[in-house]
Amino acid sequence: MDLDLRKLRYFVAVAEELHFARAAERLHIAQPVLSRQIRSLEHDLGTELFDRDRRGTLLTPAGEQLLEDALPLLASAQALTRRVKTAARDTPELTIGFMPGITLTPATVAFTGRHPGVNVRLLRTSWDDQVEVLRDGRADVSVVRLPVDQEGLEVRPLFQEPRVVMVPAEHRLAGRSSVTVTDLAGEHLLQDPDAVPEWRDVAVELRGRRRPDVPVVHQVEEKLELVAAKAGVCVLPLSTATFYTRPDVVALPVEGIGPNEVALAWTASRRSPPHPRLRAGRGGDSDTAPSVTRAPLRRLG
Repeated sequence: MDLDLRKLRYFVAVAEELHFARAAERLHIAQPVLSRQIRSLEHDLGTELFDRDRRGTLLTPAGEQLLEDALPLLASAQALTRRVKTAARDTPELTIGFMPGITLTPATVAFTGRHPGVNVRLLRTSWDDQVEVLRDGRADVSVVRLPVDQEGLEVRPLFQEPRVVMVPAEHRLAGRSSVTVTDLAGEHLLQDPDAVPEWRDVAVELRGRRRPDVPVVHQVEEKLELVAAKAGVCVLPLSTATFYTRPDVVALPVEGIGPNEVALAWTASRRSPPHPRLRAGRGGDSDTAPSVTRAPLRRLG
């Protein structure tokens, strides 16, 4: 049996919404059509994927497994489509993802100087999608901030940089030249504690389950707005903090916190990093792609 990717997309929408009407609205199709497609998929697989009763819609164990496997499969299908379309163009194209605070100009200038026939595109990423843009084909290679989920990726370290804590300009610590992790023990961290394990180990709010809810934050600008509003503090790489300088927020060096590691990543299934169209390079240089990504990007630090 061949899986129908359209049915899989419909299934993922229902699995994420756990509500057929909302999923149908998200997919821009009628609810009866969606229900028929889900029943057809269940018939194809020979098992029920959802428990439907008066209390709502829940995933069965089989449905949970399908959701886990369907997401990377659909991402791979998207990547395949994008890469085939890119390969069919007359002008080779290289898309580079990058995180806030990282400057790619030296790398792109060096690359385009060596490969004037290649169209280089840049794609700004975030903590949420810096790896997803590789898996779904939006980027060929990405400069990422570790840690990331490295499953299915090739990751090559580039450089490290210090991290700083962002506090409101009126904060009790704002006048200090630097702070220690212990100084931050009583602060509310506006990010996942696992992202700052040194703080996690001493944090007062993690003792006795007293940690307030943290709003979902996708962009650096949102974090800094919350810091300026005195909702808490956040820890950022130095280059990001420098790029987003603002008068109502202060960046302080933190003693005892490890550096942020920056790396180059691409999908492990690619035949050569970072772009198969560049394998031969110019003049038959078979190692062009690895060399032009390693050398210039190391200078970004």
